[in-house]
Amino acid sequence: MTAVRPPIACLGAGRMGRGIAVAFAYAGHAVTMIDVKARSAEQVATLEAEALGEVGRTLASLARFGLLSSNDADAILARVSVVPAQDMAAALAGAGIVFEGVPEVVDLKRDVLAAASKCVGPDVVIASTTSTILVDDLSGAVENPRRFLNVHWLNPAYLIPLVEISPGAATDPDVIARVKALLEGIGKVPVVCAATPGFIVPRIQALAMNEAARMVEEGVASAEDIDKAIRYGFGFRYAVLGLLEFIDWGGGDILYYASRYLEGALHSDRYRAPEVIANNMRDGRIGMRTGAGFLDYSGLDIDAHRDKRLAEMVGLLRHFGLVRPPVLDRE
Repeated sequence: MTAVRPPIACLGAGRMGRGIAVAFAYAGHAVTMIDVKARSAEQVATLEAEALGEVGRTLASLARFGLLSSNDADAILARVSVVPAQDMAAALAGAGIVFEGVPEVVDLKRDVLAAASKCVGPDVVIASTTSTILVDDLSGAVENPRRFLNVHWLNPAYLIPLVEISPGAATDPDVIARVKALLEGIGKVPVVCAATPGFIVPRIQALAMNEAARMVEEGVASAEDIDKAIRYGFGFRYAVLGLLEFIDWGGGDILYYASRYLEGALHSDRYRAPEVIANNMRDGRIGMRTGAGFLDYSGLDIDAHRDKRLAEMVGLLRHFGLVRPPVLDRE
């Protein structure tokens, strides 16, 4: 990964590989999608046509959205190639980083990672894009596992800025820094999380999606109104503040008492506040008004910070077309 735009190799030419290919090719990288399944020449040709066809359609949609021109789309597509499984070694020989994106089957991933790690130099980073399998359940298959980690993209990979990086017990800290720099270089927003089931986003969204489905089941509201509430209430605020800063914005004590009420009223401990909320209250870490909560606000101009966040919310109002001029009674 010493080159300015290192060549990217994707193990697997499915949906994830294609999305990653678009993200990197858009940012100037050559990308090779490597099929990992033995196929006939005719099947290889079909897969190549399907994969490059999807990449081309994705780039065409980005052109329609004004992110590039049609001519640019053709030039970007030319950076992407698909090679059959029997050409894996040759294709990996010049790779700057390798992303594994095969189906979520442990043994399949281990086999593919083992084969790939024999074809690249000992310092070439290898990353699994799995959303369900922990890094240390796969790292044993990789030669020189200090260069291995999970890099979880959110679909569609070419649009969603966030990428979750989950290092293993053996991962070299320098590898984490290199991957972060690579992702930031293509406009992504990487975050680092421990090797834990669900990482960050899937773990939170599973709770939220199940609760939304449960409310439909209970007749609390229609699916349409629940989604409207998420877009214009839940998602609107958290797009600006995030969950933990939002707790600090209102105060952890509000969450504590609201959680106690919901736990009792709905007869479910799924609403129980974790210990960290009570501990923060005990320690005076209520949030912005005390200078600390989950985040540290010491030395920060709180009024200016609030004003900045409110301005960002106004920007979202404009995005949704919800800004209206005031109603003024004039003579």
